[in-house]
Amino acid sequence: MLQCTAVTPLPAGEALVALLGMRGGPDDAVDLLAEMGFVLCESGEHTEETEHAARLWTAETQPPRGLWFLWTGSGGGLRVHHRFTTLTLCPARLHDVKEDYRQWCGLYEGHPGPHSFHVRDPLKELLHERTRREARGRACGDDPSGDGEDHGEDHGGP
Repeated sequence: MLQCTAVTPLPAGEALVALLGMRGGPDDAVDLLAEMGFVLCESGEHTEETEHAARLWTAETQPPRGLWFLWTGSGGGLRVHHRFTTLTLCPARLHDVKEDYRQWCGLYEGHPGPHSFHVRDPLKELLHERTRREARGRACGDDPSGDGEDHGEDHGGP
């Protein structure tokens, strides 16, 4: 399943209050929020009635609890309602015995839809492919952008 593509501005003042009031919250809440002007929904694709969810922080508690920003939107992409809440992280994990690989679900316990390890982020995949293509191009001395265009680089010509 693909990841939801909903994005919304994060209300920084409310987020700061929620982070400072959280047990196990960050020591550098202001710096953390400086990097979060907008948040992306981390859930798989879902209906408009389901709240979008973005994790802002995970406390080192047992069980681990995260501060989540949950919101609903209108059909036009405007945020209608939002809230901050502390939720226990989902305990589900994927274990590949052959590869000895474990991956925990990155969502909250009781979340709607599939676990995060079954959700694909198409933007992340696109950026990784572009990075791989550029690295191969540089290693082979080819056009690093892979688009065949002259990007104004000086190639030592007259």
